[in-house]
Amino acid sequence: MIKSAYNIIAVMSGTSLDGIDIIYASYDIDKKWSFKIDFAETVKYPKNWKTTLSNLVNQKLEQLQDIDASYSKFLGFVILEFINKYNIELIDFIASHGHTALHQPENSVTYQIGNQQILADILNKKVICDFRVQDVEYGGQGAPLVPIGDRLLFNDYDYCINLGGFANISSELNNERIAFDICPLNIVLNYYVSKIGLEFDDRGKLASTGQINHDLLNELNALKFYNEAPPKSLGLEWVELTIFPLIDSYQLKLEDILCTYIEHIGFQISNVIIKDATKILVTGGGVYNDYLLNRINYYLTNKVLIPNNEIVEFKEALIFGLLGVLKERDEVNCLKSVTGASHDHSSGKILIPKN
Repeated sequence: MIKSAYNIIAVMSGTSLDGIDIIYASYDIDKKWSFKIDFAETVKYPKNWKTTLSNLVNQKLEQLQDIDASYSKFLGFVILEFINKYNIELIDFIASHGHTALHQPENSVTYQIGNQQILADILNKKVICDFRVQDVEYGGQGAPLVPIGDRLLFNDYDYCINLGGFANISSELNNERIAFDICPLNIVLNYYVSKIGLEFDDRGKLASTGQINHDLLNELNALKFYNEAPPKSLGLEWVELTIFPLIDSYQLKLEDILCTYIEHIGFQISNVIIKDATKILVTGGGVYNDYLLNRINYYLTNKVLIPNNEIVEFKEALIFGLLGVLKERDEVNCLKSVTGASHDHSSGKILIPKN
């Protein structure tokens, strides 16, 4: 008999490298899915891991495999520490997103590190992970994967937007879930402030003092990606090949870069929202950038709804936990309407501890 309630530890590491999001949550199905987050925290990366992860796209496959083994072990002990800290005893399994090392769906390649057998062995628990690979094998983008959770957990909203390393969006259109990456976000903003030793632009204070460079803004908005029809997704590789060289060619002050790029984000987000939308859920670390929210609200005429901090910060981890639950139940957790795969499917691999 299939269970109707699950207690899960879910783990997410995003491209913005702000840390490892870990939650302990319960999921229940009674006609519709509900959830409760009991414990949640973001574990900051040590400097050595932040440096390593920021350079993954420059590594050869053999080097990535070595890093993968080390990262899986590191991740296992981070999760174990979380379990011990909160004295968690009832765990059905661990659902882990891992960390994106390569994402080139156009070349049928995606690689998540942190999904090795050692993860299950260290924790002595079943691990459900590596949710992207199968979708790419079926001809999909392997991203975004969160929209199934938007449909099942947050279907009261016209749109769900996440402001993370990339801004992405999902919504229902003609009874199908449609979702895609909108544009790079914190992956760009944090890169530029890191040049003056900051992890992020606190509340967007630096950006708010800058001036928009309209020539750069026009070039950014004219990039080919923005005219492509979904399904579509972005990776760090595209940012390094396209966004950084374009911005750097203007030799602007930091404040002007941030101000101009945030205007670009606001415009691109507004470009994919239909005018009669009334409820737009916005989550992710970008929510704490007041200047960014100000510009998004300007374009969306104040239709943005911000949930509690727990959902803002841990929504993606929460949904990857649900992806694990759906995989455990052999139910669809990957939508072809979102990724462009040949069919809906139940994605992910299951690791059983050898102990």
